[in-house]
Amino acid sequence: MQIIRAKTAGFCFGVDRAVKLTYDLLAQGRKVATLGPLIHNAQVVADLEEKGAVTCPDIDAVPDGYEVIIRSHGVPRTVYDKISTRSLAYHDATCPFVAKIHKIAMEADKIGALLLVAGDADHPEVQGIVGHTTGPVRVFADLEQLQKLLPELLQQESIYVVAQTTFRVESWENCKGFLKKECTKAKIFDTICNATWARQQEAEDLSQKCDRMVVIGGHHSSNTQKLLQVAARHTKAINVETADELDPSWLAGAAVVGVTAGASTPSSIIEEVLNSMSEIRDDMSFEEMLAASEAKPLYAGKIVKAKVISVSPTECTVGIDGSKHTGIVPLREMSHDPNAKMEDLVKEGDDLDLVVVKTNDQEGVDTLSRVRFEAQKGMKDVSEAAENGTVMEGDVMEANKGGVVVNVKGVRVFVPRSQATMRRDEDYTKLVGQHVQLVITECAGRKIVGSINKVTAEANKAKREEFWANVEVGKQYKGVVKSLTSYGAFVDVGGVDGLCHISELSWNNIKHPSEVVKVGDEIEVYVKSYDPENQKVSLGYKKEEDNPWVKLENEVPVGTEFTAPVVSITKFGAFVRIMPGIDGLVHISEISNERVNKVSDVLKVGDEVRVKLTAVDFDRKRISLSMKACLDENGEDAE
Repeated sequence: MQIIRAKTAGFCFGVDRAVKLTYDLLAQGRKVATLGPLIHNAQVVADLEEKGAVTCPDIDAVPDGYEVIIRSHGVPRTVYDKISTRSLAYHDATCPFVAKIHKIAMEADKIGALLLVAGDADHPEVQGIVGHTTGPVRVFADLEQLQKLLPELLQQESIYVVAQTTFRVESWENCKGFLKKECTKAKIFDTICNATWARQQEAEDLSQKCDRMVVIGGHHSSNTQKLLQVAARHTKAINVETADELDPSWLAGAAVVGVTAGASTPSSIIEEVLNSMSEIRDDMSFEEMLAASEAKPLYAGKIVKAKVISVSPTECTVGIDGSKHTGIVPLREMSHDPNAKMEDLVKEGDDLDLVVVKTNDQEGVDTLSRVRFEAQKGMKDVSEAAENGTVMEGDVMEANKGGVVVNVKGVRVFVPRSQATMRRDEDYTKLVGQHVQLVITECAGRKIVGSINKVTAEANKAKREEFWANVEVGKQYKGVVKSLTSYGAFVDVGGVDGLCHISELSWNNIKHPSEVVKVGDEIEVYVKSYDPENQKVSLGYKKEEDNPWVKLENEVPVGTEFTAPVVSITKFGAFVRIMPGIDGLVHISEISNERVNKVSDVLKVGDEVRVKLTAVDFDRKRISLSMKACLDENGEDAE
């Protein structure tokens, strides 16, 4: 097995400068506080803290008497102001490449230009850049996000464009090409540092020549993860922080293995990994490497093969290949489905690929997980989908205040509530349990974010085009009630929301649409009118056959007598409910054979009275009734 080390592997200039500065100050016996972890390497940070350095989240947390070190990522201008306010001594280790971007941001501030930053909005370097202007700023993570900003960019008078120093080179080139074509007023600055350009290019070239690539660096380091993505496009790649994480079986059968490292990885760790790989190469045959892997003690995160021994409702017991330990797979680690049953998922004798979650050497029983194994397998597909904009599918597992969590090939993808539904007032929690389509908008370490409504919007666009191409007055549609207002209900009839006015919901007089329909109801409606130019549609819901006036004309001829309730009293008579939606007037002169001076002296709301239908004006929707006509000469009910 040939091992090829990348020439650019290890500390970049800015990181090396910051680390040496801090170690020198500690060697002089100075009290040192770094703003955040000095670099994205847990081993270096732990060593610094052991030597007396204090890691502080902000200036307020810096103890009195300590000297502040501003790490290579840089900080916003407000941090310098706070340092001055507290009269603290400080050492500025901001990388010169980052400091150059700060100057560009300040120049944009002076002329009122929009600052457009390519990078991770949550990364401390980007936060520092943004903090050097008080003017408008937009941060985009990829070409897709940049394209969405185009309408706003075209409205700007002046635009300065910069990139995070560790931004992915290929993505930056694509973004530059788009801006040069679509937004010629943008002034573009190439701010990706030379080390990043060289490191990513060498990883690209080396990975095409190797059977495996080992990328050494922090699991949460931005530049390390970008190197891993570059290498994984051409060969099998793995990220390790230290030599202890290197599994001999992973190198089995490889003729050529490439090694590179992130900008925050010290040379000592690189040498340890290389030495470990050399020992594996020199001391073991292929079969011996497999045997060593199997005999190696289990640890959290290791992938193992196992056979199901027994199954219970809450867990299954497995035998782990090459180990004397017994494994337990709880139901929650077998499936994300809260309704899943273990007996439906596995049976005795099944062979499983699992990930070790927790070991217990004392009892010899380890906790394993299939969902985490599937997540590791699915992570590659999710990462590629984020790069390519591929539409993926998944099941919505849960909802919280911020949005929903979707299981995509075993990977937990967070979808913010603003990206979960098409409308702000739509209940996004109803997505739980549904199978959905989504796109991955961000994939950085453990932070994986998606959007459902981007896919929905595309689907609705096609539906809208079909709707407007075929709509006509009177055409019926099955629609879904999307929202209610005091004046009507908005119904989705195929990517288009039409208004069904409150007067079109019922033949009865109703005070609010909720008396007839509720959000989520599927109802049949018809088009009353439409305006393609303004994209407006008026809908009807109440059916003509349910028209009470039609029923009255067909079922209740003039001269019919019946008993009905009094529903209101006026000075000139009483209104009686003939049928739902229709009231008739009994004039004060038609109440009794005797003179009535005041209607309320004779009748009250709720009284059941005998009346006769004497006249109907269908055009004016007026009905005349008579109580007197139902009485004999003595004032008794003639019936």
